[in-house]
Amino acid sequence: MQILLVEDELRLAKALKQILEENKYIVDTVANGLDGYEYGVSGIYDVIVLDVMLPKMDGMQVARKLRENGVSTPIIMLTAKDSIRDKINGLDSGADDYMTKPFSPNELLARIRALTRRYSEVLAEVTEFGDFSFNTSVNEISRGDKSIKLNFKEAEILKLLLSRKNVPVAKEDIITKVWGLQSEASDSNVEAYISFVRKKMAFIGSEVTIVSYKKKGYMLENANAK
Repeated sequence: MQILLVEDELRLAKALKQILEENKYIVDTVANGLDGYEYGVSGIYDVIVLDVMLPKMDGMQVARKLRENGVSTPIIMLTAKDSIRDKINGLDSGADDYMTKPFSPNELLARIRALTRRYSEVLAEVTEFGDFSFNTSVNEISRGDKSIKLNFKEAEILKLLLSRKNVPVAKEDIITKVWGLQSEASDSNVEAYISFVRKKMAFIGSEVTIVSYKKKGYMLENANAK
């Protein structure tokens, strides 16, 4: 799950990033509204946490511009202003939720979970593909009586492959979605984790394979499909 945090209070941004990463989110942080818009318009994020008072472009302008450009990513707006009028303005600009500073990190986490449940596009708790099933709540794949857990990045890669059935997923897309735009991950990181997932699928005896297409990326294929 990937989050964009747009916050110019550097101490708060650092603290929130740490809390979110401890809860297994991939977090990109930027400190002004213009960068927030340019990152947000990519459409790669699951949630945008957006401060209102920002340099270069305020949060309401960012939210409005993202919506005008067709970005439907859920937005949680953060502000020190707590009047009803301010909240209405924030929601009218395109935000899905509105939190007043100071706030509890646990409340922010709960609101993120609520928004991602509401807007989640892809996988049910248990997803089946070919001869194996993937329990996303515990990151476990199984076939028959054999099962094995995936680590966080392995699970995120498998979710991405399952969400784009019959379409190869490029290495660049995997890096962006699993490591984040600001990471220094390379093709070799992707290749290593694809290898880990393949080995775990082989361990449970699955005939589903992760096929590599030159210059296109990776795709799940079912050997038994007709």
